[in-house]
Amino acid sequence: MHLGQLHLLCITTSSPATMAFSGLLRRRLIACSVMVAVLVFQTNGIDIYQEWNVAIDTTVNPTTSQQPVITINGMFPGPLINATTNDFIHVNVFNNLDEPLLFTWNGIQQRLNSWQDGVSGTNCPIQPGKNWTYVFQTKDQIGTFFYFPSINFQKAAGGFGSVRVNNRIVIDVPFPKPEAEFDLLIGDWLNTSYKDARSLIQSNNTSGELDLPDFVLMNGKGPYGYPGMVNYESFTVSQGKTYRFRVSNVGNDLSFNFRIQNHQMVVVETEGSYTQQITLDSLDVHVGQSYSVLVTANQQDADYYIVATPKMLSTAENSSLVGKGVLHYANSNTPVTGPLPGDPDPFDRSFSIDQAKSIRWNMTAGAARPNPQGTFNVSNVTLSQTFILRSSMADIGGLPRYVVNNVSYLTPETPLKLADQFANGSGVYQLDQFPVQSVNSAAENGVFVATGNHKGWIELVFKNDLDAMDAWHLDGFGFYVVGFGDGDWQPDLRSTYNLLDPVVRSTTQVYPGGWTAVYAFLDNPGMWNLRSQHLKNWYLGQELYIRVYDADPNPAKERPPPENLLLCGIFETPAPASPPPGPPAAPVPANAPVGQTPW
Repeated sequence: MHLGQLHLLCITTSSPATMAFSGLLRRRLIACSVMVAVLVFQTNGIDIYQEWNVAIDTTVNPTTSQQPVITINGMFPGPLINATTNDFIHVNVFNNLDEPLLFTWNGIQQRLNSWQDGVSGTNCPIQPGKNWTYVFQTKDQIGTFFYFPSINFQKAAGGFGSVRVNNRIVIDVPFPKPEAEFDLLIGDWLNTSYKDARSLIQSNNTSGELDLPDFVLMNGKGPYGYPGMVNYESFTVSQGKTYRFRVSNVGNDLSFNFRIQNHQMVVVETEGSYTQQITLDSLDVHVGQSYSVLVTANQQDADYYIVATPKMLSTAENSSLVGKGVLHYANSNTPVTGPLPGDPDPFDRSFSIDQAKSIRWNMTAGAARPNPQGTFNVSNVTLSQTFILRSSMADIGGLPRYVVNNVSYLTPETPLKLADQFANGSGVYQLDQFPVQSVNSAAENGVFVATGNHKGWIELVFKNDLDAMDAWHLDGFGFYVVGFGDGDWQPDLRSTYNLLDPVVRSTTQVYPGGWTAVYAFLDNPGMWNLRSQHLKNWYLGQELYIRVYDADPNPAKERPPPENLLLCGIFETPAPASPPPGPPAAPVPANAPVGQTPW
């Protein structure tokens, strides 16, 4: 073991807030970090280092309009993180924006380490002109993921990129090695500046101008053949070869149906789970979801359309909301021709739900571990908790907000995890203040934090009272998607669940007026964000946090704060050394100042 390994969790920062730590606390953090490094390096991961300069670029112009785009090292999308199970990822982020910044790692579970999750409840933001280094491990994971900016509505301006987590060579992959792999980030896009957009959605004066996005992009490029577009996405293949496409919906609002003209695809993986291999003509991908599909170049040498069309929306072939790229055969002299490949009716809910139910776990394949995925299943679990979470809209103080059980999340200035560590949450949030099985009597803003029973099975039922598609994501875990249904959920509907081979993923769709049920095993202590993946919903309050607490201070159970921990909120002044978080703090008086602000 080399010194870099011992140092991996002890990277310093230029932030003056970190320098405010007392000497005692700093020594305690360093000692704990070294202990953790010794423990975790038995897994033979390697260190991967990236340095990101994050900036606004007004010359990229992914569409026909000039607008600010968030780039990383001048790239849009940002650089690929190409890792293997158990690797350690070091990303030194330099914030050249004019406002605070955080990145989150969609689907990376941050085992025992919510300190690196990169959302408002776990991390102080990186201030303009400052840098901070994330250090996290792809512990016991494989699969297809992506990263993006998590605060200030910045995802609407870009800053996203692909994450691959490959199998270790000692674990068999359940399909032949493809000729090559392609990352394909598809998502809806606004022509409006993200700052203008976030101002508009916080008011009642949008006049409908943000009801729909303006384009669907493929890897940051506009639709092939659209008037005024110069760049489009193209992938070159050789006849007879098979390729792995890692497809993610990095958009903010629209689900889409993905297909390739005259080619079928075999679904093999989604968000870290190998799936039963099914052959499809097209695939629905909802906001925040990722898939791997195998495509064999088995047609004549020519060019073929790659298409993504919105769900729940009627579009013409020449619409800017129809994402179009090109599958180019290496020996082709024939441009794309003919109509776009046919798509299912975008309003055909039965087709979409039936397809979702057909995405099932491959029970015999190994993934990050040598034992089959099916070793871990939900066929005979005992539930310790059930949350029934209803998403809807409400008017609070004359402004539109999205609510969960009639509570709209209001972000405190102090991250929840920081408050948990140094003050048992006191003065920042009150644990279990809001209902998780019923609806609050009146709509209100609040810091919604609920207890998750450590090493208990939780059932999450997402009820969508909105008239549009939704998608829910849980940081820190993969959950088993056990059921879909229409109308209200009732306990007797558990009889309809698939408990034999439900797929495990971190983002699931919820259909308008319907419900989706998932199971999760809460074996990962920390403060974990549960949110809508739809950016407007999330920004306007559709989220909460689940606090999974383990009283054991052993760093093998939950890692201590990193040595480069940033301080903010009530801890911007020097923080005294304190014991690890204990039982929930006493309720905060209703008139106590908690310093809340929307992010």
